[in-house]
Amino acid sequence: MDKLSDVLAEIFDLQTTVHLLGYDFVQQAVLAAALLGLLAGAIGPLIISRQMSFAVHGTSELSLTGAAAALLVGAGVGIGAIAGSVIAAVLFGVLGTRARERDSVIAVVLSFGLGLSVLFLWLGPERAGSKFSLLTGQVVSVGFSGLTLLATCTAAVLAVLVVVYRPLLFASTDPEVAVARGVPVRALSILFAVMLGITAAFGVQIVGALLVLALLITPAAAAAQLTADPVRATVLAVIFAEIAAVGGILLSLAPGAPVSTFVTTISFLIYLVCRVIGARQRSSRSLRKRGAEVRVARV
Repeated sequence: MDKLSDVLAEIFDLQTTVHLLGYDFVQQAVLAAALLGLLAGAIGPLIISRQMSFAVHGTSELSLTGAAAALLVGAGVGIGAIAGSVIAAVLFGVLGTRARERDSVIAVVLSFGLGLSVLFLWLGPERAGSKFSLLTGQVVSVGFSGLTLLATCTAAVLAVLVVVYRPLLFASTDPEVAVARGVPVRALSILFAVMLGITAAFGVQIVGALLVLALLITPAAAAAQLTADPVRATVLAVIFAEIAAVGGILLSLAPGAPVSTFVTTISFLIYLVCRVIGARQRSSRSLRKRGAEVRVARV
């Protein structure tokens, strides 16, 4: 309890926060979080519309497999996490094209990948700190090379998303009609799976494999409470994800607490507020509709 009290007392220690922001590795961490917030916010509403929240969880968990394999062979953890996520996401996209079998496919691949993760982590016992950070995140270890990789992948994913956004949105909202209109739904599913895998892999570095849903799903789910318009939902999701990611890092600096705790808490609070506002908006629209119907009936 004493440690928790110290954390709560130091959260708003602006002097310490400003001092720490003068270090290069902290600045790189903030930039990495901002890039991830942009990427997660842009892709999150499509994840919601495609009902792929469980796929995000599976992809992030299997990025752990790739990262663990990278640790074992001495390669870069970031590259390994991306490879694991992309392979998993492609498997989900290829094997789970039918909605009714998607969850079972994800569960099958996920269980196999986690089994490999346990094996890889057991074979490489000398880097316990790195192993733990794969689960809970370690944004301050991103470094310049990791930041450069994140910036490059963010630009690439956003560029592809701009090009395929309209057909991808069509295929996400009404896949049967999209197929009838000649939209390459299967190819778009695989492409989206790759983009999702890249995003989830970077999310693992910020909040860890266990909590990556906080950035990829929660901001988009909060935006969906406020609007059904896909463009507005995307803008709101980006704003919410940026607040959660960057705000989580800033609040964690002074107390030295885990970043993922603050990121997930901010995301959850945003969702609760949006849910209350959305419920009031829906109630107000319902009352106006009933009033209009009463007036029409009287006429």
